[in-house]
Amino acid sequence: MSLSQLKEAALNRKVGFMSYETGLSMEERVTSLFQPDTLLPEQYLDTFRRKLHLEPEKKLMLAVLEDAIACFQKYVFAREGKGKILFQEAEDWVKDTNSDWLFSFANVCETLGFNPDYLRQGSYRMESRRVGESGKGEGLSADAKE
Repeated sequence: MSLSQLKEAALNRKVGFMSYETGLSMEERVTSLFQPDTLLPEQYLDTFRRKLHLEPEKKLMLAVLEDAIACFQKYVFAREGKGKILFQEAEDWVKDTNSDWLFSFANVCETLGFNPDYLRQGSYRMESRRVGESGKGEGLSADAKE
């Protein structure tokens, strides 16, 4: 086959793998390129969401929440030293209702899908029961029992 015959054969055959048969005229296809796509916000945001079960930031938030709860429970009866400081810091963090800080108790709970008020009440009730049953220590401060 000569070069001219190959060119003629190429022009006469239909390209199947690159054909986009939509039933639209060339003008309609060109016009559709400049029309906005209709997309729901959720569909748009799905392209940016990670596919991991827990994103690294959420893992960190969960670790912070777990540590605070562990300190809250473990050191509730501590009267001095490091234990008392850890309990006080955890209690202050849980009681704080200001959500301006990224790692505030409220923001951490909401990011992880927990209700912060529910967790606060549950923690206070559990610790009040432990203090009442054991008779040890003073337990939570008066304003924490709200």
